[in-house]
Amino acid sequence: MISFLLSICILILGYFTYGKFIEGIFGADKYRETPAIRLRDNIDFMPLPTWRIFLIQFLNIAGLGPIFGSIAGAMFGPAAFLWIVLGSIFAGAVHDYLSGMLSVRHDGLSISEIVGIYLGSRMKHFMRFFTIILLIFVGTVFLMGPAKIIDGMTGNMWNLWVWVGIILVYYIFSTLLPIDKMISKLYPVFGVAMLLMAVGLLLALFFGNYHIPELVPENIRNMTTNPDETPLFPILFVTIACGAISGFHATQSPLMARCMKNETVGRKIFYGTMITEGVVALIWAAAAMTFFGNVTELNGAMLANDNNAAWVANEISLNMLGSIGGILALLGIVAAPITSGDTAFRSARLILADVFKSNQKKIRNRVYLSVPIFVIAFTLTQVDFAIIWRYFAWSNQTLATVVLWTITAYLIQKKKTFWITLLPAIFMTMVCSTYILIAPEGFQLEIDFAYIGGFLLTFYIVYLFWKHTKKPILLNIKKII
Repeated sequence: MISFLLSICILILGYFTYGKFIEGIFGADKYRETPAIRLRDNIDFMPLPTWRIFLIQFLNIAGLGPIFGSIAGAMFGPAAFLWIVLGSIFAGAVHDYLSGMLSVRHDGLSISEIVGIYLGSRMKHFMRFFTIILLIFVGTVFLMGPAKIIDGMTGNMWNLWVWVGIILVYYIFSTLLPIDKMISKLYPVFGVAMLLMAVGLLLALFFGNYHIPELVPENIRNMTTNPDETPLFPILFVTIACGAISGFHATQSPLMARCMKNETVGRKIFYGTMITEGVVALIWAAAAMTFFGNVTELNGAMLANDNNAAWVANEISLNMLGSIGGILALLGIVAAPITSGDTAFRSARLILADVFKSNQKKIRNRVYLSVPIFVIAFTLTQVDFAIIWRYFAWSNQTLATVVLWTITAYLIQKKKTFWITLLPAIFMTMVCSTYILIAPEGFQLEIDFAYIGGFLLTFYIVYLFWKHTKKPILLNIKKII
């Protein structure tokens, strides 16, 4: 319990210390006019209250991530606490804040366009395709996932595809309508419900007869059933994404960058929501490690239920939260992913709008861009859900890595402290490179070969980045000397 509570305190402290440090490096300007005011169109560009933007952004980036990812990550043991805390403060929140603020500085541009500005046109074209595919994956995952959960909760009362159809209709309206018509009104309610569920679990852990394993040296090891098949590095760092660092967040931030009244609220909206998500992830990881007795029992329960994190989340909610658990589970475990799915599709529309320079004030233009997205998404619902989720997990972290390199290039160009993103970028490059070499959906290499290959790929990518930015770096070093 001590390690768990200390981890929460460190996360909160990180917001007020390292978050302030990162804000200072970027140089938020309270007198600079934001895109929400300068480019207001009352569709996507529209000033909203800071508290509302915070809750919308929190739900945008959260979804199933800090719940399902943390439950799966808890199977590794208390090492998950370490990654959530360090990842959130030094990687995820930095990634979210700086990518969000870059969007603010570039008229609310989508992340693919920002990548192009700092890493070149080739990367821009690649990232346009890569990001749209990722967002469609997310939308499809958060279309099928909630539909299956609702179908199970209602005892298969209706056919699964009825629920898929209902959620899809909601997605279409939330993608096409102005942001203040549905998203701005529904998200705060669902956001509060998700936070209340996390607070309820925290109180249950604190006052109940639960024994959270401590983060001591002997516990910082791989506690999964088959450690050789699921090596802690890199599997843990891909399994827990939204609770530590997630590229999906960078696709969502432009939505809120188009609604901010002032740059100085960026730390609350971007850095703050990531820290909040880290706290939620810690709570769910702790609950998963203790609810079944210990980490070994958690692994056994997951194995007996086909590694179904939704089943674990439902069991924890209903048993630890009592009579209100079912309602909170419905709002938190079902509504949260739906609210990430709709903004995933909305983000895909905005990226296409940036690509084709399409005026989104006209409903006709929004429909033209949205129809192909939903057709592809519905087609993907015919593919095995597990396959889509696995490819989403890797591509999500790969996007985060590219965004970190992009921010590093920006910091170098502006002669700002660039190690704050360079170090996480190198680490995440090693994670993603090694993962795709070792994973079942990748090249399935032996672990030793995967580590060597991951290191070589990381070295090569660092070299390419150095070639791309060496002149600004050398000028920076010369100035310091």
